[in-house]
Amino acid sequence: MISIMKKILVALSAILLLSSVSMPYRGYTPVFMKRTDLEHSVFYKAEKRELVHPGKIYYRSPYLFVNERYKGVHVINNSNPANPVNEGFIVAPGCIDMAAKGDVLYIDNAVDLVAFDVVEKKVTNRIKDVFPEPAAPDQSVYYGTRQPDLVIVGWKI
Repeated sequence: MISIMKKILVALSAILLLSSVSMPYRGYTPVFMKRTDLEHSVFYKAEKRELVHPGKIYYRSPYLFVNERYKGVHVINNSNPANPVNEGFIVAPGCIDMAAKGDVLYIDNAVDLVAFDVVEKKVTNRIKDVFPEPAAPDQSVYYGTRQPDLVIVGWKI
């Protein structure tokens, strides 16, 4: 009976010891931007950028618009489908999704909805605080403290 009690005691001690050891957590950390900076963060750059984490694709002849998660939208001239040309990039921090109608590309800019004229290459309208902040890729939640004027625009490992 005593040997069984000792085994149980040793097993419980081992469980307690292992549960108290902190394992390194490799998760996502939010990337923040000031609210005032977010409102001026969407613009067109006439330079190509490598596709790293592409998302949705929209076609508006002759262009392909390819979402780059949390970064913006690639503008690819597809006049010659055998040789598409990466012409530029619409910078839009926090961009996860987009939709198109006519000459307007609707982009989520973190928590805001932005209307971007693809012909004029400029923002034509912004509706603030339409969306929740972008969730982490692993759906984890950020519980840290932060300044009230900061918005999550992305996540990094």
